Amino acid sequence: MKCRHCKTELEHVFVDLSFSPVSNAMLNAENLSEPELYFPLKIFICHNCWLVQVDEMQKADKIFDEEYTYFSSFSTSWLEHAKKYTEKMIDRFGYDQNSQVIEIASNDGYLLQYFKESGVPVLGVDPTANTAAEAEKKGIKTIVDFFGSKLAREKLADKGIGADLLLGNNVLAHVPDINDFVKGMKIALNPGGVITMEFPHLLKLVAENQFDTIYHEHFSYLSFYAVKNIFKSQGLEMFDVEELSTHGGSLRIYAKHEDDSTKPIGPAVKALLQKEVEAGVNTLEYYSGFQQKVDEIKYNALEYLINRKRAGNKIIGYGAAAKGNTLLNYLGIKGTDLITFVVDASPYKQNKFLPGSHIPVFGKDKISEYKPDIVIILPWNLKNEISSQLNYIREWGGRFVIFIPENEEF
Repeated sequence: MKCRHCKTELEHVFVDLSFSPVSNAMLNAENLSEPELYFPLKIFICHNCWLVQVDEMQKADKIFDEEYTYFSSFSTSWLEHAKKYTEKMIDRFGYDQNSQVIEIASNDGYLLQYFKESGVPVLGVDPTANTAAEAEKKGIKTIVDFFGSKLAREKLADKGIGADLLLGNNVLAHVPDINDFVKGMKIALNPGGVITMEFPHLLKLVAENQFDTIYHEHFSYLSFYAVKNIFKSQGLEMFDVEELSTHGGSLRIYAKHEDDSTKPIGPAVKALLQKEVEAGVNTLEYYSGFQQKVDEIKYNALEYLINRKRAGNKIIGYGAAAKGNTLLNYLGIKGTDLITFVVDASPYKQNKFLPGSHIPVFGKDKISEYKPDIVIILPWNLKNEISSQLNYIREWGGRFVIFIPENEEF
């Protein structure tokens, strides 16, 4: 395998999570008796450009298809995050009815709806037809396709469409050809335009043992150091960066054309680069020992579940999230002997089964009916939102638990 950015032969393994099915490939009842595809989930470090990555074992067009089950609008905290972002961009850069905002991986219109409400023209790009259909219902025109240089040229630039703000939240890690993706952003961006991208920060993944954020949809695991160099290779320059709390710790980068002198480079760029270099993101030593930490989480989680079941506790999970499926599959959980079922707010996931573990997924009403002793919050980054919504389990003595960054019952 060669690095997807610099083409260096990859020799160094960051972590090996064995074999796993695609994390968002939910199953219907009729699928349960059929063979299920598993792919290696081994993460490599490029010792030349320091991009951390997994091979494209499952092609992107097979993952992001019309059966894709992740709809952004089912998280209230994520909607609030999107609204605050919109307000901040309008306030900082003055976007109005004469501007053009384009979002890559616009999903169901969860974010662009707020620009639209403010009278700013919007356009979405997303390869999943079912989420795009929901965006269209909100009045958000959406190009149903994968973003890259070809799309940017043929469907945007050649038609006189350019972005004053080009944004993408949690998409940069999802693209197998990251160079072509960034090249496409260069083409789609107006001369004085701004790019913002949000993605989980590699430093947080390492520091807090967030191995469950590793799955086949995430082709890359991104440091500011690596991303800055990838953007530079395509003629784009970082001029600001923010550290965010979303998804367990993310970055929001701000980029512009290299020859755009209207946006000075802020001090946060140098400060974050220094922070990452001091941590060691450009050294192999930084990545050593992560496998042992991951395995320790596995042993502790299994011990907890087995002890609780032996004590007669009823255990369920909450959130049929991709990260939860990575965790469950690495724990080796199959069937309902340890976790009886999982609850999820999205009707697109209900009455289906989790990939690999084959645990059934139901709606929220099932919680009050079953009265579990333990609710495992699988999307642990939303533990405050979820535990607040489900606080009623305290009425019968119910407790919550997360396994990452370490076991915590509360």
